[in-house]
Amino acid sequence: MNNSTVHFLTVFMAFFALMNPVANASLFIGMTEGIDTSTRRAIALRAVLVAFAIIVVLAIVGREIFSVFGITLPAFRIAGGIMIGLIGFHMLQGDSSTVHTPGEDDTEQSKNANVDMSISPIGIPVLAGPGTIATAMNFAAESTLEEIVRVVTAFGLMCVITFAVFVGSHWLVKVLGQNVIKVITRLMGMILAVIGTQMLIEGIRGAVAA
Repeated sequence: MNNSTVHFLTVFMAFFALMNPVANASLFIGMTEGIDTSTRRAIALRAVLVAFAIIVVLAIVGREIFSVFGITLPAFRIAGGIMIGLIGFHMLQGDSSTVHTPGEDDTEQSKNANVDMSISPIGIPVLAGPGTIATAMNFAAESTLEEIVRVVTAFGLMCVITFAVFVGSHWLVKVLGQNVIKVITRLMGMILAVIGTQMLIEGIRGAVAA
């Protein structure tokens, strides 16, 4: 495989592991309990559109953000690698990382305040959480058109998959069962731990070279 294909697959797998649509199907069911089918579909659609818009913007202007705050690419990769690695570690332990999973208080407050849950907490931080944002900005850090297109395309594909999983979440959870979902979560955790470690290595290498 050429470098472009490897880059795309790496980005896609990172997004897939972070967003973990299979495990988040259970979360979506719990948060939309008692809501009719058409409204649940609308919530799922808005959530993925919000997440997609956020990632597209940050993938495009990520380098400018680094410049404004005086952040170097190696420093960002080191920080991002540590954060993504920790998320993966929590998933390997069978725990939900608080970085991408809203607490009970956050969910309850959103419902009580009549806030559209498609924006928060589903859109942010479940789908477009800090780990997802760090991944997008890291893999589009050079700001070349090809890089940005690959990152946006990979995330767009993940949004389509996530929407399909959310819409069919009841069926998916019933077919797979919680045990299979837990196994998938641990596998995604392993992938994230490896990707986070690689980002950390690249960050340290870049810092030493600089």
